[in-house]
Amino acid sequence: MSKRRKGPRAAGGERHRVQDVFVPRPFEGLTDEPDWIALRELVPAATAPLRLSAALVERYGDRTVTLATVLPVAWPAMSRADGQVFIALQRHVQSGDPSRDLAVALLSVLETPPGEPVSVPAPPGEGPRLLDLIEDTGLDVTVHDGFAFWLEDGATDDPEVKASLERANASVYPTVKLDAAKAAYWCRVPERGHVRWVLAEDEDRALDALARLSAAGVLTLGEGTRFAGMFRAHGRLVPVWDLPEAPEAAAWEGPLGEFAKRYAEAVAGDAPLTAAERRARHGLLGRQQTLR
Repeated sequence: MSKRRKGPRAAGGERHRVQDVFVPRPFEGLTDEPDWIALRELVPAATAPLRLSAALVERYGDRTVTLATVLPVAWPAMSRADGQVFIALQRHVQSGDPSRDLAVALLSVLETPPGEPVSVPAPPGEGPRLLDLIEDTGLDVTVHDGFAFWLEDGATDDPEVKASLERANASVYPTVKLDAAKAAYWCRVPERGHVRWVLAEDEDRALDALARLSAAGVLTLGEGTRFAGMFRAHGRLVPVWDLPEAPEAAAWEGPLGEFAKRYAEAVAGDAPLTAAERRARHGLLGRQQTLR
């Protein structure tokens, strides 16, 4: 890690939020849109490799690029001395279009010599969006139990990075990507566990399906669990279940898989909602929170 890496990596104030545009589905068109949403909004520490577009490979070479949930001091991008570059989904300075933010961060880090600070403009202005700059081969997500992946050799003599690493590691809660459903994650917070699943369907269609299941009394993941509500995030719904604290993530693969089957059947239904289902839908609307 370079000793020269200091300060925020975007102009315009460390914590200022720039909203020059608003794109309700910034990750629309990406193969794994729900996982992009999960990594931006729900998962504390995770990475996924990205493949540059042919045009960028021709210009910059076949660089190793890593998508990260968050980087030291919430930088938007980082260029390590070993030549590896990172861009972050969670950052201090952002516009209303995270895809454009990621695109300008990627172009900025590719122009930065290894180990040097990365300057990312804010607001990002007009230009390409992320889908224009990468080969969309899907996300191969690795969930980490801390942020050691920031460092080349597991240590740093940069006090700012060291302090950020200590704070970030202290805030990480256990998280596991589940196999029973795409973009579903188990996590443990004090005194309880959660399953959170970013649904791939349109919000209205997903809400209708959840309402059908709620009216039928099958909206939980089994005994001892509770449907806690749902988030609205970047044009998709994220149902959340409260779980008993003790069982580990693997114990919920089966229950989630069974629920995913019920949900798929409910999504496939096209009959008008019954009166009970409409009441359930109205109740669900009152139990959602928008993440933006």
